[in-house]
Amino acid sequence: MKYYSLNNNSKNVGFIEAIERGLAPDRGLYFPSEIPELSNYFVNNIKKYSDHEIAFQVINPFVGNEIPNDVLKGIIKKTLKFNFPIVNISKNIASLELFQGPTLAFKDVGARFMANCLSYANLKEKENKKITVLVATSGDTGGAVANGFYKFKNIDVVILFPKGKVSEIQEYQLTTLGKNITALEVEGSFDDCQNFVKNAFIDPELIKKINLTSANSINVGRWLAQMFYYFIAYRDRPNPDKELIVSVPSGNFGNICAGLVSKKMGLPISHFIASTNSNDTIPRFLNTGIYKPKKSIQTISNAMDVANPSNFLRIQKLFNNDIFGLKKSLTAYSYSDKQTEKAINKIYKLKNYITDPHGAVGYLGLIDFLNSKKEPENYQGLFLETAHPIKFSKTVEKIIKEKIEIPNEIKNMLKRKKKSTPIKDYNDLKSILFSK
Repeated sequence: MKYYSLNNNSKNVGFIEAIERGLAPDRGLYFPSEIPELSNYFVNNIKKYSDHEIAFQVINPFVGNEIPNDVLKGIIKKTLKFNFPIVNISKNIASLELFQGPTLAFKDVGARFMANCLSYANLKEKENKKITVLVATSGDTGGAVANGFYKFKNIDVVILFPKGKVSEIQEYQLTTLGKNITALEVEGSFDDCQNFVKNAFIDPELIKKINLTSANSINVGRWLAQMFYYFIAYRDRPNPDKELIVSVPSGNFGNICAGLVSKKMGLPISHFIASTNSNDTIPRFLNTGIYKPKKSIQTISNAMDVANPSNFLRIQKLFNNDIFGLKKSLTAYSYSDKQTEKAINKIYKLKNYITDPHGAVGYLGLIDFLNSKKEPENYQGLFLETAHPIKFSKTVEKIIKEKIEIPNEIKNMLKRKKKSTPIKDYNDLKSILFSK
């Protein structure tokens, strides 16, 4: 499998080089030269396969011969060490819990997969070169990447996060590991952090002296691995005789893009819903056909506070920039904080089930989509619960008027000391990278 830049001004590369570069030299996102089709036998008999077997079948065509099969299977085993439970909320609505990993967020899957692929590539290199992983986070990405790469030999991780715009627990996950992990506190928004990262990748001075890669969902290793749990969820879905609808809380649109790739490969998910907060660029685009990002708005679902989602370019490519074709597979909605708070309270009263703000946004999108159907009972809806509610305890506890039990891994983490470096502009970032 080859990967090309969506800016079409860089040479095609293999899977390993795409991971190592993160972003193409022309600043474009890498995209696979083809979307492989899975066999009908595999899809129709998916209940016969384990999590690890499913993941191997799904990712192997994208990796090709760049990682030996036995090594790839070992990477998958290191990645998928936790389950993805489905919890019924009502007759045809369920939550897919993606927060069972070490940092209690869905991003553990992509981060662990990418980290192990990059480690393999680095060990394979005779000179065993040093790599700097540069990543921007609006919340959970940083913690997952920090954990996934922690103590990896010859790999430094530099994480940029917007000051005061991540939750307290998310900030602890970013700033308390030390060793090969550096946290930078940016005066600005997530979009500012992301722009700093993108600028670094096209800075000739940096490129000449430092081996840079990104661990945001712009990196194909992070992005494509997210397909795993869509296939696993399809295997484990309740009501398999009904059409499956999946609602994805969406910020930078990497997660839902992976789901749409899964559908293109042959996974029979009937429809996807991109559920966003007040940062509504994509819902507005699908309604008007005009792509017009606004300045990002801070919300209680902070990981989705993205005004200009990078991965939507991949979604457009997946559908050959045909908005009408895209709308056959994707619907998008936007919700305010007040609506999100009401949804958290409603779900708790309905099922005694605690959702985080992002999952609640996903629930709202699913409800609206099903309500638009004449016979909603013919569908099975899943919404993704992307982070443990403890990460947003101050918000959620105030709404449900109950204390959330703190997991042991969080209790231990809160005893550690936070350490971060404030930066104001790109030049500050550049100086820190040169000092590595």
